[in-house]
Amino acid sequence: MTDNAEKVVLIVCGPTASGKSALALDVATEFDGVVINADSMQVYQELRILTARPSPDKEALVPHRLYGFVSVHDIFSAGRWRDIAIAEIDAAHVAGRLPVICGGTGLYIKTLIEGLSRIPSIPEDVRRRVREKTVELGAKSAHAALARIDYKTAARIDPGDTQRISRALEVFEATGRPLAEWQADTLSGPDPAWHFIVILLTPQREILNAAINTRLRNMLDAGALEEVASLDGFDNGLPALKALGVPDLRRHLRGEIELEAAINFAQTATRQFAKRQVTWFKNKIIADYTIKAQYSKRFKKEIFAFIRDNVLTQSD
Repeated sequence: MTDNAEKVVLIVCGPTASGKSALALDVATEFDGVVINADSMQVYQELRILTARPSPDKEALVPHRLYGFVSVHDIFSAGRWRDIAIAEIDAAHVAGRLPVICGGTGLYIKTLIEGLSRIPSIPEDVRRRVREKTVELGAKSAHAALARIDYKTAARIDPGDTQRISRALEVFEATGRPLAEWQADTLSGPDPAWHFIVILLTPQREILNAAINTRLRNMLDAGALEEVASLDGFDNGLPALKALGVPDLRRHLRGEIELEAAINFAQTATRQFAKRQVTWFKNKIIADYTIKAQYSKRFKKEIFAFIRDNVLTQSD
């Protein structure tokens, strides 16, 4: 990693089963990175298999942070995750490594990029209109437009950072008040020196659905049922027990449904969840680079070229 990139925060996101973990691992291996988990269920140590956490062998290849580090008994929140993730990002920068945020929990990614503040919720039509306009104008022209209405915020944002430019524009559009004024009331925002760059995976639905169906059966072969059985007696209200597949497999273990029915229910719930994720990323994230496919090694060359040209040289 070069000095020019020391404040880059690379985000690898997309729906479940899109290949995020494999891509993040390849990027971190190539560019001396640290993979930082942004999946709300992969934080739990008892659910490695069913939450598709990287295997111990893969976690050993490059530093992986915030994976399996709390118990299912722990109530975890986006705000708490953000505080710890910020510390890990800072540590990566200090070590001269590239922080690679990897996950599909939109709320986590949103709080990292936008911070926590008292800014009112932005109406979806305003958010969509502003972000479409940002794409139409291009980052530099959108940055110039921001400077005319909120020069203080514009001065702190890199002209190529479409995520934060759009955020500032939508806040002004929705509230009539510059983001810089709102930030006087902000509880905590992102480091102004950070430059977010987003790589998004968006496989075609039929490809994604097939991957989801296959992956769940592979998880069962790897011991997912035994993993769920180990949670017997835990409080049903714990967020971790709502992880995809857990409720259905627990029903089977209680003798309420056959295993095949539990598999079908879990596959359906996961496909529906992935569809919601796709919609969220489409409406709320402007990707700097999009792969409209499930990640595989054949994309390494073009992704690595993008990172060399646009990430490592972003502050030239």
